[in-house]
Amino acid sequence: MRLSSYLLPTLKESPADAEITSHKLTMRAGMIRKAAAGIYTYLPFGLRSVRKVEQIVREEMEKAGALEVLMPMVVPAELWQESGRWEQYGKELLRLTDRKNSEFCLSPTHEEVITDVVRGTVRSYRQLPINLYQIQTKFRDEIRPRFGLMRGREFIMKDAYSFDLDDAGADASYERMFQAYQNIFRRCGLDFRAVEADTGNIGGTASHEFMVLADSGEDAIVSCDSCAYAANVEKAQMRTEPGTVAEATQELRLVDTPGRRSVEEVAQFLAVDPACLIKTLLVQTDSGERLAVLVRGDRELNEIKLCRLLGCNEVFMLDDDGVTAMTGAPVGFAGPVGLDCRILADLEVEFIRDGVTGGNCADRHYMGVNPGRDFTVEQYADLRSAEAGDGCPRCNGTLQMWRGIEVGHVFKLGTKYSEAMKATVLNKEGREVPLVMGCYGIGIGRTVAAAIEQHSDDNGIIFPMPIAPFQVLITLLNPKDEAVLAAGEKLYDQLRRAGVEVLLDDRDERPGKKFKDADLIGIPIRVTVGGRGLKQGEFEVYMRASGEQKMLALDKTATWLIDEVNRQLAG
Repeated sequence: MRLSSYLLPTLKESPADAEITSHKLTMRAGMIRKAAAGIYTYLPFGLRSVRKVEQIVREEMEKAGALEVLMPMVVPAELWQESGRWEQYGKELLRLTDRKNSEFCLSPTHEEVITDVVRGTVRSYRQLPINLYQIQTKFRDEIRPRFGLMRGREFIMKDAYSFDLDDAGADASYERMFQAYQNIFRRCGLDFRAVEADTGNIGGTASHEFMVLADSGEDAIVSCDSCAYAANVEKAQMRTEPGTVAEATQELRLVDTPGRRSVEEVAQFLAVDPACLIKTLLVQTDSGERLAVLVRGDRELNEIKLCRLLGCNEVFMLDDDGVTAMTGAPVGFAGPVGLDCRILADLEVEFIRDGVTGGNCADRHYMGVNPGRDFTVEQYADLRSAEAGDGCPRCNGTLQMWRGIEVGHVFKLGTKYSEAMKATVLNKEGREVPLVMGCYGIGIGRTVAAAIEQHSDDNGIIFPMPIAPFQVLITLLNPKDEAVLAAGEKLYDQLRRAGVEVLLDDRDERPGKKFKDADLIGIPIRVTVGGRGLKQGEFEVYMRASGEQKMLALDKTATWLIDEVNRQLAG
């Protein structure tokens, strides 16, 4: 491809609404252009990278035994009503009505559609297992689309769905897909972790997220420094050290803490460790129940764990008026002593002795507080968020904290959708049983964006070879020089004949402009063709990732480049 006839509209400056690296660089490198909030057009350069990821996905799906299909994006409401999600899904589901007043939605995910397909075509256990996938555009009406391809409303996704006769078969399908995902992200050249995760709106019994490690990641994850355990903080467990409940040594007493509301302020004023404080959080469930949840002063409540314990979908922190109504005190002075409501507490709270809590009156706290003696906890459970330094729940190792970008998610769905939609097969005994399902998603555009977050520098993108739009860039310093043009085109033809994807920068631009663009667009290998080098019988080769430069003889360069491209593709 010749750059002089290629659409690659690079920008010197980042758009004003671009906040993170990948958004800035995909815009500046001429990969995408904004059509509306959270909706983008892929330009030729960006689309080439997307297609590379898609090809890797297709190859690994085929190896895992999955079959490609293509489902409609516009889906009738009846299917979502069958599963119950028409009412459950929030405003992210874009609903529409056709000229006959029939209701439809732009599908953000396709569990209902694929279940409908399979229940109408698969009748016997002999047809199982089956795994169907597609690569298709989805739409979720995000309230705050941002970060370019990272959180758009319209996006390209690979979604796969497995169907098995029983749990054992479903586990085997899940493991095949888990390994396929490992292969996909490894082949894309990404540093990632597969972490245990909450199942969220999709539902099911278990799930893993695939997280690309990047400082800009929206998700916090932990991983063990000694074993393979890793989890999203929403799901992460910690090792609970065996302990004994010590005897209380202090009497309960109220003390003045004028204007001290936060844990830090109270701990400093009373000269105690924040870990001695019992933080009282007053919450309301989506069913309207109000209760108190206790965590150690230096810990944070994990609302996902709390919801799981309570069997609800969401909890809300009470506002100032709600706190006062329950405690008689302003925010910052709530405590469990004398509180007339259900009380739950994190496991660590049970072992606090002679602690500190709010006094349920303004500007006062209790000291000498002891659980069991001074208040009653209905249930102790793991309700805190994991932090760096916590013990691993699987071994004697220590948890480390990372930031991650979710690029893939695999779920064990069980029979949630098959039971709701009556998707059954006849088993060996001739009895109808519901299909056991799994679902598996990859954000294609998001994977490209995550790669850029992980592989870039101050000058631009540094594409891993397997997903680079082109593998080699040939930069002609002066295309008007016949010798330079002839040498560059000869190398260009040699590489193309060998199957190397090469971009020839034959533009009539200053060398400085060409080099800046080369760094910005991040093609892995750049070959510079100039008059001085030709006189010495050499091409200059520059490796974008390492910054290594070398001079190669004219007649050796093509062979070296072909071998290097293949080496990097092989990993």
